[in-house]
Order: sequence, then structure tokens, then C-alpha cells
Amino acid sequence: MNELRQAWEENAAAWIAWARAPGHDSYWRFHRDQFLQVVPPADGRTLDLGCGEGRLSRDLAALGHRVVGVDVSPTMIAAAHEAAPELELHVADAAALPFPDESFALVVAFMSLQDIDDLDGAIRETARVLAPDGRLCLAIVHPLSSAGAFAERKADAPFVVEGSYLDEARVDGTFERDGLRMRFVSRHAPLETYVEKLGANGLLVELLREPRLPAAAFPDPAGLRWRRIPLFLHVRAVKPG
Repeated sequence: MNELRQAWEENAAAWIAWARAPGHDSYWRFHRDQFLQVVPPADGRTLDLGCGEGRLSRDLAALGHRVVGVDVSPTMIAAAHEAAPELELHVADAAALPFPDESFALVVAFMSLQDIDDLDGAIRETARVLAPDGRLCLAIVHPLSSAGAFAERKADAPFVVEGSYLDEARVDGTFERDGLRMRFVSRHAPLETYVEKLGANGLLVELLREPRLPAAAFPDPAGLRWRRIPLFLHVRAVKPG
């Protein structure tokens, strides 16, 4: 039951190095700015659900959000606190949040829901701590992308789904780039799974985006294959008042 939690704690040091290397990954090159387009302006408290080492928490705080960050990894929270001791940060399970009902105007789950063991519990708790008319903004690896892979490193390479898009599956891959190595362990689930769980907890989807990746982010022409399918999925859902 705690497989994903354990994997992220075991790889926390590698992730901190990976996430903080300037310009290293998609967050710095384009993903942060694309995601912030779906995030409402600061108004009340903002919960960063699965905040990791805290880079989005710090960016949200710089935009005026009153951020509270939670992550199940003690190593991640320690790193986040070291980088921004002024932030309120908690080691906590997303499926058992240590906050009263209706505590937040906004919950942000940036690239975290796919890495949480109890997805049902995390969305249930998100709905509980959201105030009426509050929003959940989430980003995940697009389910199409997590279901398959390109056959080769060429701009026109075919994208192949060898298993089943519709069935949930464990995703486990190790990547090396620019001297850094990171193992990512997460869950694939179809889009329907996320939308159904939001609706079952009274959260209504008001915006869904499949952002096209900017061509400038891929100096290697082979990287342009990633402009043919959605790499990420962005959703904003509201808790009706």
C-alpha cells in the first residue's frame, strides 16, 4: 500500500538534485509557466499537496499565495524547509491531512497525484479541506504518455501503446541526463479515473488543458516528437458553494 511513498523517500536525494539543477527539467523550461496559467490569483490559503522539495511552493509564495506545503517524505520536507524556512510545511499523508474542514481556498497538486498510493483518499481529503467555491488545480503526466512510449528517438517516431491504456499500471523508469540520475515510480491510470474520482467527491471540472510543448524547448530535432502528443494534463476543478 505504501509502495510509491517508499520509492519517493528512497529517491528523495536524487530528486532534490534533479529538481534544483537550473534549467534541467521541464519545470524550468516550460512546465511551471504553462501550469500557472490555470492557477487562480492568490486569495486565502493555498495548499501545495505533495510539495516535494518545495520549488512550486516557493514560486507560489513569490506570487503572493499564503502557502502551506505537505509531503509524505521527511527528506523532501527537510529540504523544502531549508530552502524556505518561512513557509509552513508538514510531513503528512495526502489521504489524512492534518487540517480542519474548509481550510483552503486553493489546493495545488502539481505532478503529485500519480505518485500517491491512496488516490481516492487524497482526492477525498482535498475536497474536505477546500472551502466552498475553492479550486483544485492539478498537473499529472498525461495518461496517454504514461500508457506508451515512442519506438525510437526520431521526430517522426511512432508512439506505441503495448499494454492497455484503460487499465491501471505501475510505472517505473530511471533516467540519466547531464550527470544526474533519477528513478521515477508512479501509477498510470486513464483520464476517466481522475475525472470520476473528482466528481465522486463533489469537485466539478471547469478547465482541462493538454498543453503543447514549445518548440524552443527541444534544441535536438528528435525531441520534437514530444510536440505530437500531450506530455502533461492540467485540470482545474471547483467545489461548488
